[in-house]
Amino acid sequence: MASGDDSPIFEDDESPLYSLEKMTDLVAVWEVALSDGVHKIEFEHGTTSGKRVVYVDGKEEIRKEWMFKLVGKETFCVGAAKTKATINIDAISGFAYEYTLEINGKSLKKYMENRSKTTNTWVLHLDGEDLRVVLEKDTMDVWCNGKKMETAGEFVDDGTETHFSVGSHSCYIKAVSSGKRKEGIIHTLIVDNREIPEMLE
Repeated sequence: MASGDDSPIFEDDESPLYSLEKMTDLVAVWEVALSDGVHKIEFEHGTTSGKRVVYVDGKEEIRKEWMFKLVGKETFCVGAAKTKATINIDAISGFAYEYTLEINGKSLKKYMENRSKTTNTWVLHLDGEDLRVVLEKDTMDVWCNGKKMETAGEFVDDGTETHFSVGSHSCYIKAVSSGKRKEGIIHTLIVDNREIPEMLE
């Protein structure tokens, strides 16, 4: 090839054909908020070859090149707690397919609705970094940016405090009864004596 030639050089896997095929097979993308962070699930489905590829956070989890059956399901794990996820592939009509994601056996919508009842999430900016703090109410586990924190629980006059630290900052989650049965217990995150507003996922 002459050095004056400006035509692009394609590596084998970067050939225009490969990129095109890769793009057209991506049929679904989901974002799933778990305690250890928000995970991106991508699904490629080759409706001619039956190819199925599942990526979690950009990492390939499942690859099946040739499948004679175009419908079915793929099950894999997501996140630090190895949460079970299943992609269902259903034919709607002719060559149209529907892809649904289930987390722990529930539809994504149901799972997220249930999750908002069992967890609290706070997002804050500390030392130039964005932090996502999640409290799992049933276990009282606290997660911060994907790591389970060491915590210490303490009883106080009007409820309990779950203490942990992030860098040099002292943090605690205060649990106080709302006095109303429907609302139950109200959890508040306090960082350096400052209350952090809760985020609705």
